[in-house]
Amino acid sequence: MRIVRLFSAALLAAAAPAAAQTVAITNAKLYTGTGTVIDGGTVVFRDGRITAVGAVGVPAGARVIDAAGKVVTPGFLDSSTQVGVVEIGQYEETRDEATADDRITAAFNVADGINPRSTLIPVTRVEGITRVVVAPGSGSSLIAGQGVLMDLSGDPLSVTLHRNPVAMFAVLGETGAALAGGARSAALLRLREALQDARDYLANREAFETNRRRDYAISRLDLEALAPLVRGELPLAVRADRASDLLAAARFAQESGVRIVLLGAAEGWMVAGELARAGVAVVINPMQNLPGFDNLGATLENAARLHAAGVTVAFATFDAHNSRNLKQAAGNAVAYGMPWEAALRAVTATPARIWGVADRFGTIEVGKDADLVVWSGDPFELSTAVEHVFIRGREMPKDNRQRELFQRYRAREALPQAYDH
Repeated sequence: MRIVRLFSAALLAAAAPAAAQTVAITNAKLYTGTGTVIDGGTVVFRDGRITAVGAVGVPAGARVIDAAGKVVTPGFLDSSTQVGVVEIGQYEETRDEATADDRITAAFNVADGINPRSTLIPVTRVEGITRVVVAPGSGSSLIAGQGVLMDLSGDPLSVTLHRNPVAMFAVLGETGAALAGGARSAALLRLREALQDARDYLANREAFETNRRRDYAISRLDLEALAPLVRGELPLAVRADRASDLLAAARFAQESGVRIVLLGAAEGWMVAGELARAGVAVVINPMQNLPGFDNLGATLENAARLHAAGVTVAFATFDAHNSRNLKQAAGNAVAYGMPWEAALRAVTATPARIWGVADRFGTIEVGKDADLVVWSGDPFELSTAVEHVFIRGREMPKDNRQRELFQRYRAREALPQAYDH
């Protein structure tokens, strides 16, 4: 029992804010994420929460970080990644993002497969990304499963998981058509059937359990997992790129009464007005511009055009190893016409609102979690360095595998002379 108590105490200590220390970042250019920019501002935090913002004094005994000439923003949020569930892309044994068992597709949840000690977590957070949505990959079914929203502190999952689940994930387009027998219409038909079965199951659970109800197209585990979706407690995140598929997904959401978030949306700009009127949020990678049969209209101006039409836009890398490049993706959106402040919101306040964590994250405001990044300059410039990263008020170490490899091989031993000819 003593060993168990010691282990539990160690976990709690690892998850706690740094010794209840008060920290004040002073003289900074604060981009709060609310639309307010404070020059020469101060942000104070303690016990993991922000306690003061603006032209405020520094509490006695606080640790002071002088950020004169520097920029402070909320931590960035990558709205679709596989960080923590994919370690080596080409090595199947290190991939836990999808299942081939079509009996547990909606019930499949990436949470239990996340490795909080993944080498990709430190690599990602040193680039200013403090939270991510870990999404399931497409496996054997249209409904891929449940994703989670977690921070990148590396603490135990009981602490780092902030929304579990954060959404149910599904796929349409070419991939969805292939999984449904080859036709896009069949994919939507299968989704409708799954939701109808889930609603019938919830209304007649007792009859089903006593074998007095018809069989359903999906398993009991999947029926249970879909309950929060049909009750309106979770959004359905749908991966699609083609303009017609995006509109079909929006119609499906309206007729089925579920809230959807569109992922990918390479041709979203082509139907931006319709998406804005439907009130559908869109998560895109602003770097996507290589066309394929499903996204012939891909363009680097996608983000700017969607924003100009009034669509709610957030950014994602849809990757594990390259989630660290989120700031470059946002900068690319700015280079192709998106307003700078809108791009900042697309990686902070907007995804926090989309994924249901805006009460704690996404802006620099009193009472919010102290997820803060101190940048040497404009965070969307490639030459800008991250100087400090705080997650829930605790400063993150800069050590990571990439830095270790750099230090190891930066000074190579002299190579032996070649043989004389």
